[in-house]
Amino acid sequence: MEPRFNLLDSPTAAKVAKRFYSASVAIEQSTLPKSLRELVQLRASQINGCGFCVDVHLKEGAAAGETALRLGLVSAWRHTTVFTEAERVVLAFTEEGTRLADAAQGVSDETWAALRKHYDDDQVGALVWLVSMINAANRVGVILHNQGGSYEPGAFAALD
Repeated sequence: MEPRFNLLDSPTAAKVAKRFYSASVAIEQSTLPKSLRELVQLRASQINGCGFCVDVHLKEGAAAGETALRLGLVSAWRHTTVFTEAERVVLAFTEEGTRLADAAQGVSDETWAALRKHYDDDQVGALVWLVSMINAANRVGVILHNQGGSYEPGAFAALD
């Protein structure tokens, strides 16, 4: 399967992509650890079936110091012992914020309360945007048939 379209070939889409990237840079500058951000983005990408995004966040997670074990087990995090309570809350938040069609309630009050227990206002705000933006990126990747497998860690840093 070949990618359908290069967004940078469209003046309007290229403008949106530039602004989307700028928003992601703001999230990167938050106090959320990079490894946690990569786990969130990897989990959402797995759920949404975006091969390109899974490739990106698997490799960026490894580059950020995540172990192969934790990266491999993120899809089954509920049945593992390798994630902290705070990380488990973030993964639950990610899933509930991603599976909106599957769980009409969205993020449950229980998950929200647990998130607020572990993370400050700035981190919660960053997490809300992170989950929202990775879901948007996943949809773009799936719509365009962007393929995983060839991403090199740090490639997006060249866009700065």
